[in-house]
Amino acid sequence: MLKTLEMYDLSHTMAGEYLKGFEYPWEALAGIKALIISLGEKLDHDLYEEVSPQVWVHKTARIFPTAYLGAPCIIGAETEVRHCAFIRGSALVGNNCVVGNSVELKNVILFDNVQTPHYNYVGDSIIGYRSHMGAGSITSNVKSDKTLVAVKYGDKVIETGLKKFGAMLADFVEVGCNSVLNPGTVIGRNTNVYPLSRVRGTVPGDSIYKGPDDIVRKF
Repeated sequence: MLKTLEMYDLSHTMAGEYLKGFEYPWEALAGIKALIISLGEKLDHDLYEEVSPQVWVHKTARIFPTAYLGAPCIIGAETEVRHCAFIRGSALVGNNCVVGNSVELKNVILFDNVQTPHYNYVGDSIIGYRSHMGAGSITSNVKSDKTLVAVKYGDKVIETGLKKFGAMLADFVEVGCNSVLNPGTVIGRNTNVYPLSRVRGTVPGDSIYKGPDDIVRKF
């Protein structure tokens, strides 16, 4: 469940070809900035407007007046970036997404139809197709002791070599309100996380996460 092709339908992001080159999705984090610049320079000018240097916005997207779009970023078709959203930069936001009030994005890929609608922080993370982060849920992307992030999978520990790594959410993940996804969290497809959860390590697909010792299968 940890591998890129197991977690994501790559047809639902402009980054699909790029992500195919990585066994594990977190390996793609270091190149997101360069990817956005490369993609942006090739966008159809009839569909996208470069509203400021290296900030490309689809002409059907709705950007609210108080939102901040930092470079580089791409905002896809029919996406809403609402009041006081803070896109710090290196954000590839897909089609039909919601980046809500007071949401902060930094070094992320949001697949199509992702919703981060209220008070979310998403940093150094990849959020899969039709995934949703409930109000106040965040990715914590740096360990408190500042050591490198490792992914824990059962009895295995996969060293990532990354100091900053938030979470990898596969397609169709639902994260409950006010949950914290600790550095190196990986959540499989079709999984729900209860509100007020503190999640670390890996959560299998088709599951309901109630707590670290209470994960049940949906089917």
